[in-house]
Amino acid sequence: MDLLFKAVTIVDATSGLNGQTVDLLLREGRIHQMAPSIEEANAQIIPGQGLHCSIGWFDLIAFSGEPGYEHRETLDNFARAAAYGGFTEVACLPNVNPITQTRASIEFFKNKPINGFVRLHPLAAVSHDLEGKDLSEILDLKAAGAIAFTDGTVPLQAEDSVLKALEYLKLFGGVLINRPENKKIATGGQMHEGTASTRLGLKGIPAIAEEVQVSRDVQLLSYVGGRLHFTQLSTAAGISLVRKAKKQGINVTCDVAAHQCAFTDEMMEPFNTNYKVSPPFRSEADRLAILEGLQDGTIDTLVSAHMPWDEEAKELEFDLAEAGIIGLQTAYAIANETLSSHLSSQELMQKLAVNSRKIVDLPIPSLAEGAVANLTFFHPAKTWVFEESLNASAAKNSPFFGRELKGCVFGTYLNGQLTRNPAFHN
Repeated sequence: MDLLFKAVTIVDATSGLNGQTVDLLLREGRIHQMAPSIEEANAQIIPGQGLHCSIGWFDLIAFSGEPGYEHRETLDNFARAAAYGGFTEVACLPNVNPITQTRASIEFFKNKPINGFVRLHPLAAVSHDLEGKDLSEILDLKAAGAIAFTDGTVPLQAEDSVLKALEYLKLFGGVLINRPENKKIATGGQMHEGTASTRLGLKGIPAIAEEVQVSRDVQLLSYVGGRLHFTQLSTAAGISLVRKAKKQGINVTCDVAAHQCAFTDEMMEPFNTNYKVSPPFRSEADRLAILEGLQDGTIDTLVSAHMPWDEEAKELEFDLAEAGIIGLQTAYAIANETLSSHLSSQELMQKLAVNSRKIVDLPIPSLAEGAVANLTFFHPAKTWVFEESLNASAAKNSPFFGRELKGCVFGTYLNGQLTRNPAFHN
């Protein structure tokens, strides 16, 4: 059936209707018409309610659970959480079982039927068995459909591995995604090293564990060339190094997890494992540097860093619990709320929908008449509470339960299917 959205505000820098409020008619999976007023007797009408519309959002970093870790997350749960959070496309980390390092593992994500909620894109392991030594079959994996190469949650430690990966990926303009953390410096750390960790008696992870790796990888990139993307930066020093590298014309990009905009180590509820993330929540100075980096363009995009854990992995003493939170359903609201004085709605959409795709060379959907509809509908001013009853993930490890958030997704439209977010109608 045709869908007619009444009085939606278009948020798309490439559209001649950007910033205008129009009616939008969707027919057979395409944008049939956009005009100040549309009448269509046979269409299902979505009445005007202050909705905004952008191209569908793309999340560059998320853990799917399945295959291999279905007790943590199934792809159906994963896809629903993504759609409810406004994402029509998601890149899946390779740290599953089997590891995403064969043609068959790539095809698993590309061919998995998940009801059309979201389009999955596999990130392939850059090293064999995620060991950081021998390279995986990169050309074969690229041909099979891998959009980028990374060892995901396992930071590359060896300099020669980074060099070899960058050089090999240059053959086809591929991008290496690396999480900058020196494991020898960070080992045993439970939270950011600072006054809060001292007060709580927990071993800290110093900011320099990130800084030395960013500095090293930028030097290697400058030497060998290629394309490098840092994922989940968390420190002021790391962001400053990327800013300097960009000014020097070095081909580097980066992202931060949306939840890093919301908390610092001082804001954490003591020993609440839902606040245990990797990288950890840093200082207020680091959080402010993240906001500045997003504002001035140093940080290219935001990611959900969705990391579901079963209760057995979180209901432990803080030092024994696993690190990570679920983030697909809250990423937009957290970013919208914390960045309102730093980014316009259009600039935030550029981060969530455009820049994230550019990093891995994915086609950017069009918000124009006749185009295939890949859309996200949202309301920047609507408040909602993330209750457990609204959680689509199979996991419950989130510090945002019970918290009022500003900015709510209405739903997504992909493959001719509207997926409504229950939180908007709750």
